[in-house]
Amino acid sequence: MKYVTTIGERQYTIEINRDDQITIDGVTHPIDLRAIDEATFSLIIDQASHEALVEASNGEIHVLLRGRLYAARVEDERASRLSRSAGGLHAGSGEVTLKSPMPGLIVAVAVTEGQAVTKGQTVVVLESMKMENELKAPRDGTITAIKVSPRQSVEQHQPLVVLT
Repeated sequence: MKYVTTIGERQYTIEINRDDQITIDGVTHPIDLRAIDEATFSLIIDQASHEALVEASNGEIHVLLRGRLYAARVEDERASRLSRSAGGLHAGSGEVTLKSPMPGLIVAVAVTEGQAVTKGQTVVVLESMKMENELKAPRDGTITAIKVSPRQSVEQHQPLVVLT
């Protein structure tokens, strides 16, 4: 099965060949993917090991990998073609709630309510597992609500900031 995955401005075509092999943009890679728990995955690809926290919400998949948070949209190849032929979806409309990808401690809130932010701008700094993770705005918008404060403990999936 082929999928079109969009991360930021870049699109990747991913084909799942077998349980131990995928093709990304025409290049085949050996993989070993294992679920550690409901949100944590171990991935070995091209003999490099990665551990990632993964959460799906609002039609996007959020992946925390090596201290960076990525937002990905995944569509099967057929749905992607239909979307393109219909002019695509209007991304960037509506309300987006940035949620904590894991339990942790809020180190800093880098924005204020009413502030305009750009895609990729740091919004909240979260410490978890002795690492500081900068959570970034998934798109341009305005901060309409801040639901946390510095030194506050948060749970996984807890709302942090609302963006419109």
